Amino acid sequence: MSAVLSEDLVYQVLSAVAEIPEGKVATYGQIARLIGQENHARLVGRVLSMAEYYGRYPCHRVVNHCGRIAPGWPEQADLLKAEGAVMKDDTHADLKQCQWHC
Repeated sequence: MSAVLSEDLVYQVLSAVAEIPEGKVATYGQIARLIGQENHARLVGRVLSMAEYYGRYPCHRVVNHCGRIAPGWPEQADLLKAEGAVMKDDTHADLKQCQWHC
């Protein structure tokens, strides 16, 4: 069962994402753990898919557990590269080199 998508939860996710430094990436699971929702990485993705309604956040800095960027959002790789994030290939950030250790 997933956690309820409350305004407080949205704020927690977006606040954590706002802390990711330029050139670094975090995983959906990492953000979920940071906000105390350890088994809800998909919920983090759901919040980020609606982030534009809450303001400007660096959602492009969040990738899956393998470093893969969001499918259907090729601009994400361009945004990461522009910030200096190291990419393994066109669709994967290099987590060994650019994962945020918070």
